[in-house]
Amino acid sequence: MHDKLNVFSPVTWHGSHIHLLDQRLLPRSEQWLQIDSVDAAIEAIRDLVVRGAPAIGITAAYACVLAAQSRAADATSSGWHELWLQDCQRLILARPTAVNLHWAVASMQQCLADAAQADVQTQLQKLQQHAVQIHAQDVAANQRLAVLGAELLQARSRVLTHCNTGALATGGIGTALGVIVRAHQDGKIEQVFADETRPWLQGSRLTEWELQRAEVPCQVIIDSAAAWLMATRNIDWLIVGADRITANGDVANKIGTYQAMLVARQHGVKTMVVVPWSTVDINTASGAEVEIELRQADEVLSFQGQRVARAGAQAWNPVFDITPAALVDYLVTERGVIAAPNQQRILALQRERASATA
Repeated sequence: MHDKLNVFSPVTWHGSHIHLLDQRLLPRSEQWLQIDSVDAAIEAIRDLVVRGAPAIGITAAYACVLAAQSRAADATSSGWHELWLQDCQRLILARPTAVNLHWAVASMQQCLADAAQADVQTQLQKLQQHAVQIHAQDVAANQRLAVLGAELLQARSRVLTHCNTGALATGGIGTALGVIVRAHQDGKIEQVFADETRPWLQGSRLTEWELQRAEVPCQVIIDSAAAWLMATRNIDWLIVGADRITANGDVANKIGTYQAMLVARQHGVKTMVVVPWSTVDINTASGAEVEIELRQADEVLSFQGQRVARAGAQAWNPVFDITPAALVDYLVTERGVIAAPNQQRILALQRERASATA
């Protein structure tokens, strides 16, 4: 299908370095950073140059290649595999809540383990091929997500979304935003509202920018207007992505998702969470076990580098919250759609897929 967002990827691989679109500067400036080392990749992930769980995972996969190239080239490092595994662990710790990061690094570790008996050059080639495959799989998953999610929407749907879940957050056209764009192409979208998403304003800076490029009608609202929007503007759907889905269906996503989900249930607004299967963490039982990343207080107390709170003011700045599975009407993955997700239904879909590929 034709998709204007598909021409835009925030992560590109060039064999010996990564190019990352610096999302901190959008929409005012489009600047690309060249990432030549695993340390530079870790810094870029921590500093939100790249964000969105799938895009972080893709970046981490390529960073594993950079680390391997560097370690293998160091003549003094005879046991470079062990040093490389340390690099991998540092990558995982860069953003602990986003499960795609851990998944991608673990997949790269398994790739090298499988090639352990090969010569070094073959090992490096295998790692690079696997990282490219992880990227390609996300592109394909995005396309499938868009189709499955858009099928759930009715004509003239009015949609609220939170944070940014488009091409900027993934390797392809996006998760939740990919669904919205596809539904618009199918003639099903009347209006989209985007939460600004404090404190980094991913909604107003990034989501609105992407929807404008795709010619999808969009209005930005402040996060605290979501309840009144649902009460007065006949909203049909709340559609979001996630950084992690636990085994019981709980949703770890950008802070503010939980309150939007609660209000949606109060006003009869249907809810949809859209993720690639790599975001589903079968090994974590529930949201109670998810580590919630806390970031610097200055992100809340300042705006665009200017202090807005008094000197000495303190702030609590969690990046994510947990939405209980009971508030989710549909979980959309490339493997299929789960209505009213719970542990039994998630595990059933996993087993169904395993049987199909056996």
